[in-house]
Amino acid sequence: MPEATSETAAQAAELSTNEDKPITEDTPVFDSKAFLLRLTPRPGVYQMQNAAGELLYIGKAKNLKKRVSSYFRTTGLTVKTKALVSHIANIEITVTNSETEALLLEQSLIKEYRPPYNILLRDDKSYPYIFVSEKEDYPVLTFHRGTKRKKGRYFGPFPSRAAVNDSLNILQKIFRIRSCDDAFFRNRSRPCLQYQIKRCSAPCVKAVSAQAYGEDIRHASMFLEGKSHAIMKELALQMEAAAAGLDFERAVIYRDQISSLQLIQEQQYVFGESGDADVLGCAIQPGGVCVHVLFVRGGRIVGSKALHPKVSIEDSESMVLSAFIAQWYIGSAREIPDQVIFSHDLDDKSCIEEALSEQRGKKVNLSSRVKGERAGWQKLALTNAEQHLGSHLASKQNIYKRFMALQEVFALEEVPKRLECFDISHSSGEATVASCVVFDRNGPLKKDYRTFNIEGITGGDDYAAMHQALMRRYTRIKKGEGVLPDILLIDGGKGQVTQAVKVLEELQISEVQIIGVAKGTSRKAGFETLVMAETNQEVVLASDSAALHLIQHIRDEAHRFAITGHRARRGKARNQSKLEGISGVGPKRRRELLKHFGGIAAIERASVEEIAKVTTISPALADEIYAALHPEA
Repeated sequence: MPEATSETAAQAAELSTNEDKPITEDTPVFDSKAFLLRLTPRPGVYQMQNAAGELLYIGKAKNLKKRVSSYFRTTGLTVKTKALVSHIANIEITVTNSETEALLLEQSLIKEYRPPYNILLRDDKSYPYIFVSEKEDYPVLTFHRGTKRKKGRYFGPFPSRAAVNDSLNILQKIFRIRSCDDAFFRNRSRPCLQYQIKRCSAPCVKAVSAQAYGEDIRHASMFLEGKSHAIMKELALQMEAAAAGLDFERAVIYRDQISSLQLIQEQQYVFGESGDADVLGCAIQPGGVCVHVLFVRGGRIVGSKALHPKVSIEDSESMVLSAFIAQWYIGSAREIPDQVIFSHDLDDKSCIEEALSEQRGKKVNLSSRVKGERAGWQKLALTNAEQHLGSHLASKQNIYKRFMALQEVFALEEVPKRLECFDISHSSGEATVASCVVFDRNGPLKKDYRTFNIEGITGGDDYAAMHQALMRRYTRIKKGEGVLPDILLIDGGKGQVTQAVKVLEELQISEVQIIGVAKGTSRKAGFETLVMAETNQEVVLASDSAALHLIQHIRDEAHRFAITGHRARRGKARNQSKLEGISGVGPKRRRELLKHFGGIAAIERASVEEIAKVTTISPALADEIYAALHPEA
């Protein structure tokens, strides 16, 4: 464990955290000279705070005195570093036994507190795998995300669900492996559609022997390990043996599998050296950063992902990659491969390499100087980073122009910083969900999106649903749990806008402009009518207006997000057994009832006396079950 010591400097007065506020002669500043005189040269972590005690930046150092001193030199500081230093009121130090220990502590603190001046990854979810079950006659091959609790083999990680689905489709087409869940598999009495379209060998009805199916699983696993050449050699031998034995039908199957594998090699994958590696390319331009990650497994590029981390004071590619690699792997569930290749040299390569090896429990090699095929991967990652960054910045500039157009159209004093839009989704009043999406000057701010499950209203009453969602949202913001938008957009006409006005008046929020987005008489895109709450007027913008395009974008995103939330809620409600929620009927009795009757429909048709024949059900409980299933009786 790190040895913790704290060293703080006195705070003479409050120092604003607003970066736009100038530092004047009367503004007390952090006494860096006195602080640095007492600072230790040992390794450790430093936490910079403003006058309010809020964290600004967390860093680690091999030599704390040397590293922290570099922030207070008189020349050579970047604009961003100067902005950080101007707000420092206090620095806390935690001494550790080694630089590696400092790196681990630094990443733990960054992920917990997310300081504004640190590099921050927005995509922190785990990556998907392909899972192959074990200890079954007919194992399943399926998508997996999350903790690896099930017994079996996990292949990956893949950069996205789409990449997993592509691989599963290939494997099902070539080897006809089942992908259905165990409950579906056990209850089949005849093959499903997957068998009809030649995507499954129907092990559920024993249409294939366990031994033959096991061979298909083995070949599928070899494919995922990058051993396609070895599979084709095996299949070629088996095809010749089948032909020699006059089993031409089996020989044709082997021939088709070999052809499919050859086609995939030629068209879908990039092959190179054996082994697993992640290859990182970093590109920096004014206004943005992109780190592009190539995932190489078994010598094959299986996918890639572009990320745009928030960067405040790290200006060089080396510094960005150091912060990125540490945060990407350390303390996460991501798989650490044998090699991590990056586009620029790292100053603290040995420290990061030691930390990753310690976490993996096995040697990890970090390198930026590679040759041959690996150099090709490195160049590809850097090219992709540069291309993605260019597209990203162009998109950001386009969004900002739309915000400026919005300012001009509505004669606002300044360009809006934040927009929120609400929409309602339900199916004939069932499973009503309200969505709230947020845009800032960079586009969608997805971490601030919210959905609200609407309860206690008459089904289909969109006005009541909107009122409830807005009340819940802005009550929380009034309590300090969020940020008020400059403009509130409501997907709807005057009735919906009236609900928004009532809510904000009740909560005494007056600084938010409310605009309704009605579909217009033609109900076509480009002909929307804007309902201005302040003047109660209707405005129609030109169909080529940049401001209208921004409003359409956020409205469509709110609509999409509401439908997604509604479908998830509706699906959950419909998948829930009608027996759940009946007092006295727990999982065991539900199983007994379903086993006895064969399904919920048969239970609903049964009389009280028939229900009572189930061994664990008393006559009194049978009455309760019948009444719960027939509320109209």
